[in-house]
Formats: sequence, structure tokens, C-alpha cells
Amino acid sequence: MPALKPTDHFAEITWLGCVMTDDREELWAEPRDTFDLTFAGIAGAFHSGETRASCSRVTSQYAKGTPIRNERQLSIVSAEELEAIAAAMGVDSVDPARLGASMVVRGIADFTHVPPSSRLQAPSGATLTIDMENRPCHWPGKSLDKAEPGTGKSFKRAAEDKRGVTAWVAAEGRLAVGDTLRLHVPDQRAWAP
Repeated sequence: MPALKPTDHFAEITWLGCVMTDDREELWAEPRDTFDLTFAGIAGAFHSGETRASCSRVTSQYAKGTPIRNERQLSIVSAEELEAIAAAMGVDSVDPARLGASMVVRGIADFTHVPPSSRLQAPSGATLTIDMENRPCHWPGKSLDKAEPGTGKSFKRAAEDKRGVTAWVAAEGRLAVGDTLRLHVPDQRAWAP
């Protein structure tokens, strides 16, 4: 019996980008038309690699700097949630490149809360495993301020519950702007301790 079930929820890739620098103040993703994903993620990207050093988000499990599996190879945000963030900030739009995003998708409601371990599968067979919600932090605000001074300070609050997810490559393949991804979710009931 399959542990993951295909759903009738689909998302279109509307934007791809790659962060090539570790400069947190800049936090800029270079726009791309395609990605050729490997098990290490996006070749040359700051967040690529099969492992990474643990960060402040997982200090309850690991001392900072501990080598762990890299479940943060990509940062995926939804176009609908970016529109809601922009409205809450009082700006026309939020540039995903300034968030350090890898991908923007359109079409899956409440995208930030898609169940962890869900899969997004492309026509090429490339498959991404969603790790968890990507919590808002102050770095994107600093980058947004470079484009529109004074706007970044409102990002963190505006992005609560709308910051998207982190993901890692489960199956290699190509992603392209315009591809339609199918959502597969774990076939299990909600946790009820």
C-alpha cells in the first residue's frame, strides 16, 4: 500500500532563483529559467549539499554547527502568500529574489502549511520533499530594505504563516518555469497524542 497519495492539487512554477552568496545582508537569488536538480540540490547554490551545519532552528536537537542532513536545499514560496505579505506590508509586491527563495509556485491554497514529508513532483520526475514551514526571519527584511528603504521592518510580522517551506531533493531531474507540480501527501491520519 502506498505511503504517499497523489492529490488533485497542482502548482505551477512561476519563478525560479538561486542564491549564490553567503552574504546575508544581500540575500539575493539570481532568477533562472530551469534547474537541473541533483541529490545535493541546486548546483553551486549557497544551500546546496547533502549535509549542512545545524543552525539556530534546530538547537533543540543538535548543538549549533553539528553536521546534519540538508533538508533546506530549497526555499519554496507561494505566489498567493507573497501577495498577502505584500498587502500586509503596504507595498505593491515582494520580490522573491530578496527573500532568498528558490521557487515560487501558484495554485496550492495555504501552501505554507502543506504537511511535512509531502512531495511536489514535476513532469521530469524531479521530486521535492517538503521538510517544514520556513519561519520568517529578519534577513529578508534587510534585503527588502535595499530595494525599498523602510519596508523591510514589517516583513517578519507580515510573513507569519505565509513564509513558505523548505525542501530537499528526493528524485533528481529538471524543473522549469511553467512546469506543473503535483502534490503527494502522506497517507496517515493527523497526529492525536
